[in-house]
Amino acid sequence: MPLPRDFFDRPVLEVAPELLGRTLVRTLPEGRIELRITEVEAYAGEADPGSHAFRGRTERNASMFGPPGHAYVYFIYGMWFSLNLVCGPEGHASGVLLRGGEVIEGVDLARARRPKARQDRDLARGPARLATALDVDRALNGTDLCAGDGAPLSVLAGTPVTPDQVRSGPRVGVGGDGAHHPWRFWTDGDPTVSQYRPHVPRDRSRTRGKAGA
Repeated sequence: MPLPRDFFDRPVLEVAPELLGRTLVRTLPEGRIELRITEVEAYAGEADPGSHAFRGRTERNASMFGPPGHAYVYFIYGMWFSLNLVCGPEGHASGVLLRGGEVIEGVDLARARRPKARQDRDLARGPARLATALDVDRALNGTDLCAGDGAPLSVLAGTPVTPDQVRSGPRVGVGGDGAHHPWRFWTDGDPTVSQYRPHVPRDRSRTRGKAGA
């Protein structure tokens, strides 16, 4: 059975660390891929400068404002998708980015989508790799994660990690006022946790005049 909706209907900083160890299930026509979640980041909506919802609701981020327990999928840098789990009360727009995990079932299905992964631990090590391995794209935006059997995406109870296994630190690539929030959570010592990279301000002098390239 998937996690109940009231699990997600809580403050994002409560939900995020408690997702570690849970099982994300992707159901495909050719089979299932199961992923043990090992790394996440919390985003607090309109109260968080690092969030897509900081400046309010748009067509792109509308799923973040929807009911808790749904997926928010976005396209980044014109190349990759990322998967977020919406939490908090409807209209609040908070969510948890899935940054890393261990594929525990359906390794062959994941590897077919990530053939360049050197080791199994690298199949979903990072948010873009995770979405690619699980065949997640915008078609899954707004998917109900609590729908049960047959749903394309769901989150099962799994085996949550104990509090002493949880580590936290700054989010990856977030600058400005949200740069130092310790809202990235990961399972201590797990090899599927991605490498931390601080925010590097863009050198606009090198990109000027290249809009739309």
